[in-house]
Amino acid sequence: MCSIMGYCGEGMDYETFRQGFDRTLSRGPDDTRVVDTGMGLLGFHRLAIMDPRPEGMQPFQLDGSFVVCNGEIYGFDQLRKKLEGKYTFVSDSDCEVLLPLYREYGTDMFRMLDAEFACILFDAVTGSYVAARDPIGIRPLYYGRDARGVMVFASEPKNLVGLVEKIAPFPPGHYYKDGVFVCYADMTRVDRPVYDDLDTICQNIREKLIAGVEKRLVADAKVGFLLSGGLDSSLVCAIAAKKSSKPIRTFAIGMDTDAIDLKYAREVADYIGSDHTEVIITRDDVIEALEPVVALLGTYDITTIRASIGMYLVCKAIHEQTDIRVLLTGEISDELFGYKYTDFAPSAQEFQREAEKRIRELHMYDVLRADRCISVNSLEARVPFGDLDFVRYVMSIDPEKKRNHYGKGKYLLRRAFEGDYLPTNILYREKAAFSDAVGHSLVNDLKDYAETYYTQKAFAEKRKAYTYAQPFTKESLLYRELFEKYYPGQAEMVAGFWMPNKSWEGCDVDDPSARVLSNYGASGL
Repeated sequence: MCSIMGYCGEGMDYETFRQGFDRTLSRGPDDTRVVDTGMGLLGFHRLAIMDPRPEGMQPFQLDGSFVVCNGEIYGFDQLRKKLEGKYTFVSDSDCEVLLPLYREYGTDMFRMLDAEFACILFDAVTGSYVAARDPIGIRPLYYGRDARGVMVFASEPKNLVGLVEKIAPFPPGHYYKDGVFVCYADMTRVDRPVYDDLDTICQNIREKLIAGVEKRLVADAKVGFLLSGGLDSSLVCAIAAKKSSKPIRTFAIGMDTDAIDLKYAREVADYIGSDHTEVIITRDDVIEALEPVVALLGTYDITTIRASIGMYLVCKAIHEQTDIRVLLTGEISDELFGYKYTDFAPSAQEFQREAEKRIRELHMYDVLRADRCISVNSLEARVPFGDLDFVRYVMSIDPEKKRNHYGKGKYLLRRAFEGDYLPTNILYREKAAFSDAVGHSLVNDLKDYAETYYTQKAFAEKRKAYTYAQPFTKESLLYRELFEKYYPGQAEMVAGFWMPNKSWEGCDVDDPSARVLSNYGASGL
């Protein structure tokens, strides 16, 4: 994944900077470099994915300007060809194009990028800093000001704890320059609504997702795939298997007692011919992982923590037992095509508004989960459903067509891949929440553990200590107290609890799991 950090002014000593920066060393264990720009410090922890040679190491420099970037710039070779007449490149790294692009186009360059990225750039000409983040927020970036009022940027909030007073997530689709955040891309904005017929829409969905997967297979390191057996990860794996000349490597995780998805993941793996590995976990593994997971996530959100435990443990096994460096995942499909609870949306406009909200907040929930669970294990996450062209298109589709009029959620996506990509029973299988699919007992084990942790009286008293996103169950209180242990006073960097839209009939529930909804039905089978 790589880790970046920037202190955008004078006054911080190297050791203090390095102490905060090294909290994310697992994101980039291959090499580390910190440079003094003359007006601050820039740091880079490297996970070598593109051009692993020393020439590919950052920060990149151009006439006294520097840049550090945690990212993948897709189509960078075309950008590079446009620049080669004026600039000399020393590596095959995708990120080396950023300084020449900035020299040519300034901050307009961010609109040109097809990328998952977060970057910090020092402009030697103006003596100022520029920072930016991709439009979805797939790559993390946080910021805050220290006691001197100097801006500090970093890949994770843990880098900034103790260095700044208030930590905030860098807004996706924005760049920062001269003290101002400017939106350069809003993925929820629809300029041209799509009212095509179903066949045309499904053809475009298929072609754009295939393109999104294909471009994410390019790496100078070994690539693997998380396969839950659900629709989204199964599609990513099926597309990749068709595009690969040899069997892809897939990984699934489940509880030792009641994992829902292991059998489906195995069926998909057999169908696409992947080299498949299963990771089996127990109740003790779940409880033992809880505190480390909260610490690495930097959240107290219930559903994020539940779903992260399985993901963290399967990534830990991949890191320890294989030489894979890149993982493709199935995140972001639900936000685009609908959850179980969006079946209750009272209108197409409400469905679209909910999708917009979820896309804006993704970086605090599912995308955060994927990034932290994968990166803490020194792996890189790539998210095909987050492909910018794909997201823009799906967000533009007439929301009436995305609503569940078909007796099956996410129908457009399913219909788009009818044929030989997946077995029909997988393609049209009901959605199961990831934490449930790892095993219904996982959530039950966490709830039971929290239940024994507090008396009812202690719960009633302790929850009062928190006015923002106040815990409302013993489980949520346990997570909040663990969060405060590692990120004291920083609860506002998360937009509260991820929950179904309580204003909709059928969605006023007290648990984020889809299993409490009346339409969950066969999802748990």
